[in-house]
Amino acid sequence: MKQDRGKEMMRELAWFRYTLRRFLRFSEKAARACGVTPQQHQLMLGIAGFSENGRATISELAEFLQERNNSVVGLVERAADSGLVRRSAGKTDRRQVVVTLTPRGEEILATLTYLHHDEARRLRAGFLRNGLRRGSGGS
Repeated sequence: MKQDRGKEMMRELAWFRYTLRRFLRFSEKAARACGVTPQQHQLMLGIAGFSENGRATISELAEFLQERNNSVVGLVERAADSGLVRRSAGKTDRRQVVVTLTPRGEEILATLTYLHHDEARRLRAGFLRNGLRRGSGGS
């Protein structure tokens, strides 16, 4: 019985990883079709969605992206050069870099958000159908 549960857990994990990978592949293609890299898309999403005020520090973005600060600095510089984000010094600590979206970045992110929302809904429905068909019931 325990071995059967282990196999079922493995199948659920495999299906979850497959579904997640499909979503990530979709996300990469959608970003490129909108003229940005997948990393730039994630950066813009972190700026707009990770904090409540539509701005983020390098440290906050590093946490969101699960990257080192120096990697995020380079990504922000490239995104700024592409006209997607704007950098400014912090109001209380001038050493701090605050990143916001430009109007171009906001427009691209809005398009990608709608595309991703629809795809996530579609994949979630498929995941639930397949999970129920295997008899796991989500437990």
